[in-house]
Amino acid sequence: HRRFDYRPKPDPYCQARYTFCPTGSAIPVMKDKDVIEVYRLQAPVWEFKYGDLLGHFKIMHDAVGFKSSLTGKNYTMEWYELFQLGNCTFPHLRPGMDAPFWCNQGAACFYEGIDDAHWKENGTLVLVTTISGSMFNEMAKWVKYDNETGIYYETWTVQASPDKPSVVWFDSYECSKFILRTYQKLADLGAVFKKIQTNYTSIILFSGEPVYLGNETSIFGPLGNKTLAAAIRDFYYPFKPHRTVREFFVDLLKIIDRVIVNRQFYLFYNLEYWFLPMKFPYLKIIYEEVPLPVGSKTS
Repeated sequence: HRRFDYRPKPDPYCQARYTFCPTGSAIPVMKDKDVIEVYRLQAPVWEFKYGDLLGHFKIMHDAVGFKSSLTGKNYTMEWYELFQLGNCTFPHLRPGMDAPFWCNQGAACFYEGIDDAHWKENGTLVLVTTISGSMFNEMAKWVKYDNETGIYYETWTVQASPDKPSVVWFDSYECSKFILRTYQKLADLGAVFKKIQTNYTSIILFSGEPVYLGNETSIFGPLGNKTLAAAIRDFYYPFKPHRTVREFFVDLLKIIDRVIVNRQFYLFYNLEYWFLPMKFPYLKIIYEEVPLPVGSKTS
């Protein structure tokens, strides 16, 4: 996943149904001698709207919590889409614009408090390690760097097969990956994690070797490939928001025809387009263990 020099200002066209990080605050500077508890937080995606529904499919959202022993204050830190998941996964086809238009930024959100009920009711709130205030402050510097350079959300992991091991063509870049990077940074700073099982959700597409197609300019620009441009727009069209149930099912049949019958998928990754020759089982949601890390200082 590519890093960028800076975060571009979001286009006003991109609108969120739910405000991103509504109570967000700056990350505080902790006293070096503080002892801070670090908590693993996990709950079903969109629990605030659908309760435990997506939890039954193991589609989970991850975050990390902190508690200062000196002040007693709690904090939550997470990483998610600026404009909701649908906008990060599929583009808008705007009138008068040849290229698909993406609203796919993701970012870190830090705020005071841990909503115990939200994380405990259908998910997880468990202590994983303790760190010093100075380690927390070093982590905060890293979060700023990570947030300014890793700016685009990516829903899909793309693999060659369900077997282990399998070639990973593209890795996702979403909430759980941020938490894993945060844990690794803390481990490298000297944090020693408890030996508990930690599982995360991945949404995987299965594909043969991807074919590079080009970027927005080379495909959709004045000297672009008009046939390929039309094929990409045509592929994304059925994924648009639907106003009626009938419209949804008509487009669902088109999606099944493209992805499963014709084994085609167009992926937008690092601002470039790739063709995926899809393979059985095409798509799978997995909830698998990724162990808590051992850092360079503690290994």
